[in-house]
Amino acid sequence: MTNTRQTPPKERANGVIVGACLAFAAGMVGMAYAAVPLYDMFCRVTGYNGTTQRVEQASDVILDEKIKVTFDANVGPGLAWDFKPVQRDIDVRIGETVQVMYRAKNLSSKPATGQATFNVTPMAAGAYFNKVQCFCFTETTLKPGEEMEMPVVFFVDPEIVKPVETKDIKTLTLSYTFYPREPSKPLAAVKDEETENRL
Repeated sequence: MTNTRQTPPKERANGVIVGACLAFAAGMVGMAYAAVPLYDMFCRVTGYNGTTQRVEQASDVILDEKIKVTFDANVGPGLAWDFKPVQRDIDVRIGETVQVMYRAKNLSSKPATGQATFNVTPMAAGAYFNKVQCFCFTETTLKPGEEMEMPVVFFVDPEIVKPVETKDIKTLTLSYTFYPREPSKPLAAVKDEETENRL
């Protein structure tokens, strides 16, 4: 008669708990990696936290009502740039597509690459601030002493006058902060680098 040893219920329960804990830990690590891109996507879709919207075409509705847009510019630590709007504010008709310029100058003695983050205040208005074109969509590299004017093409969505929380807003502030970035390498250069590392 064979005597098959059965796993005691306590050991089985401990194994289930350990397995559940490991699965939970792995899930938390996965969520941590996904959190930043998911949050960024959520902000862009909803305008949460003053995040502006990126659109492909201009508005076809222009209201008689005007709104003031002021412009703010900042530079993060580690980037020796002078960065400012060409004009401090403009009055635009709601729905009107306009272009404004920002100016950046590299004050350092070596090339520097930066990318701008942005938001709109009041934050409730972020979902109604639509950018057709913006320097913030890509990295910017400036040679030593180089100065560049960079356009932003935008309009304020006419829908802003409908919700209770935004209909009385008369002034918006578009704010940018440039942070240092390592310049992106072309795909071919990345592949060549990987090949060299294998050799």
